Amino acid sequence: MDRKYDLVLFGATGFTGKLTAAYLARRAAEEGLSWAIAGRSKEKLEAVRRDLARDAPACASLDLLVADSADEAALRAVAGSTRVVCTTVGPYAKHGGRLVAACADLGTHCCDITGEVTFMRDMIDRHHARAVATGARIVHTCGFDSIPSDLGALMLVDHLRARGKATRRVVTSVGEAKGGLSGGTAASMMNLMADATRDPEIRRLVTDPYALLPERDQGRGPPSKDSFAVRFDEDLGAWTGPFLMAVVNTRVVRRSNALLGFRYGPTFEYAEVASYGAGPKGLARATAITGGLGAFATLAAGKLTRAALERVLPSSGEGPSRQVRDTGYFKIRLLGWAEGDARPGARGFVAGTSDPGYGETAKMLGESALCLAKDPLDTPGGVTTPAASMGQRLITRLRAAGMRFDVEDATPSE
Repeated sequence: MDRKYDLVLFGATGFTGKLTAAYLARRAAEEGLSWAIAGRSKEKLEAVRRDLARDAPACASLDLLVADSADEAALRAVAGSTRVVCTTVGPYAKHGGRLVAACADLGTHCCDITGEVTFMRDMIDRHHARAVATGARIVHTCGFDSIPSDLGALMLVDHLRARGKATRRVVTSVGEAKGGLSGGTAASMMNLMADATRDPEIRRLVTDPYALLPERDQGRGPPSKDSFAVRFDEDLGAWTGPFLMAVVNTRVVRRSNALLGFRYGPTFEYAEVASYGAGPKGLARATAITGGLGAFATLAAGKLTRAALERVLPSSGEGPSRQVRDTGYFKIRLLGWAEGDARPGARGFVAGTSDPGYGETAKMLGESALCLAKDPLDTPGGVTTPAASMGQRLITRLRAAGMRFDVEDATPSE
């Protein structure tokens, strides 16, 4: 595409937007990146540019594009100026639809960090066909939701395929992690709970394990339910419980499988849990945290109690201190079963070395945007996923950026 910029970061004045801008500023010279930052306030954009220029002097001349998420003409101007739009403006159900429409229509790639299943389903229904026609890759969930899960599952499937084996099942176990709660994530959760309480169709959608398939009634795999129970997993050697974002990540992995022509298999099973270690301490932690999640869900479902929660949760645009971000981390383990094997035949490990919702998310989003802008991808357009659109190329980038994506054989034992 003959565009002025390789990449425009929309929402650069928000908390996550500033972190992503700082990441891209460090990477711009290495990638030969022509880029700009965009947002609704020129004054705030100028302040971000000054901050960036302190560490990256070349950013002193960075172009500023003023656009509001409700201004269709301004968003089309932004989308028409660049090959890729990278956006951190959420909640996306409220603020993301017009930008996706502009990108799909103009053939501009777009990546974001939404974890909102209802928003993604709406974008699939409204814009997938147009994005396929124009070649625009609209890639949701390019942060902690859902890159570790989505690319981790792809990594295990490809590892088994290289050994001539078809994958039957992958289980992702989210273990040790440290970081602050994202204000944007909290706002998205509260928005979703309000919508689900009001609309039974939204409740049906968010509880459908195949909600993000190209066609919800076609290509559905084996019956699957999200895990909400505490149990001891012999293969993981740990007590497990529900993982808060599994209701997003599992849907994304299943969409990847469908978009890749069911490369993982038409009966592929995918599950995701949180793990808490073995022994009495592991059981106690699993029980306590699972109970806490249940209480949170109950409070978030009620109108009055949800309003009380919103007063104590961080607001959209807020986030943890630099010290909390820099000392954060996450570790995720995956097990893969080949067809015919009773025990796992492959094990994987995905890890990040800073706060998962901020430092690592800025890294993952930034590298996704760079991958879309700079790498010779041969995947089709459409409303897609990190695995289906960028796959192993993005894994290679994230490894180079300091994340771990490791996979090895795990000898099955009957």
